[in-house]
Amino acid sequence: MPILPRERDIFPDNLLTEPAGDESTKWWVLYTLSRREKELMRRLRAAEISHYGPLVKQQSRSPSGRLRQSYLPLLAGYVFLRGSEHERVEALRTNCISRCLPVADANQLVFDLRQIQRLIESEAPLTPEARLTPGMQVRVRSGPLLGLEGTVVERRGQRQLLIAVQFIQSGASIQISDFEVERISL
Repeated sequence: MPILPRERDIFPDNLLTEPAGDESTKWWVLYTLSRREKELMRRLRAAEISHYGPLVKQQSRSPSGRLRQSYLPLLAGYVFLRGSEHERVEALRTNCISRCLPVADANQLVFDLRQIQRLIESEAPLTPEARLTPGMQVRVRSGPLLGLEGTVVERRGQRQLLIAVQFIQSGASIQISDFEVERISL
């Protein structure tokens, strides 16, 4: 049972599927102060500012042996905001942000975030990845992750599919077998 219920990690719910909007809205990557991602998302939601900060379920045991469940940021320190310059300034006023970076290729960012969202929705065990390593580019051929594209990496002798948010060079990986993927020709 969770200590606290799961909070919404995306606002509005259709943020990654709706059209980009007009020229006045841009994507921004907000680098938060240490362990302030959820607080920032709460404040952005209260101000009705569009954002996404992927949360994943983590289970651990208490010293007495009870199973604890919590929801932690997958991409620690990062929240993604889509809004106007005014909304960016409002976000900075929350005092939860260390840096704010504009996104040059919004389409690539949205594509990457959609893939991360699909990984989380699959409820497969995820491993946060802090830095990308070079490897073969692949696409999943079948199953619930059909169509996801990523890089094959090797961790502890096992092959994993790394889905990345290129802009911040972070992502998540999931264990995968060779037969489940096909090489993407470059």
